Amino acid sequence: MPHARTAIRQFILSRFPGVTFDDGEDIFGLGVATSLFAMELVMFVEQHFALQVPNEDLELANFRSVDAMAELVQRQRAAA
Repeated sequence: MPHARTAIRQFILSRFPGVTFDDGEDIFGLGVATSLFAMELVMFVEQHFALQVPNEDLELANFRSVDAMAELVQRQRAAA
C-alpha cells in the first residue's frame, strides 16, 4: 500500500524534519516519537484515511512504524 506509506511518512517528517528512518523502523525506539505523538498518529490515520481505529487496535504495536500503520490502514479498509 504505497499511498498509505507515503502519506504516513510525510506526516511524520512534517513533525520531525531531517529525521531519517526506514518504513520498518520503530520510530518510538529511535526516539523520534513520544506517547503524545502516538495520539497525533491515531488522529492523522483516522482523519487522513477516513476510518475509525477500533479500541482493540489502539496499541503501540500498530503505530511503531510506517509499515505497521500502513498495514493497519489496509486491515481497516478491508474490514469496511
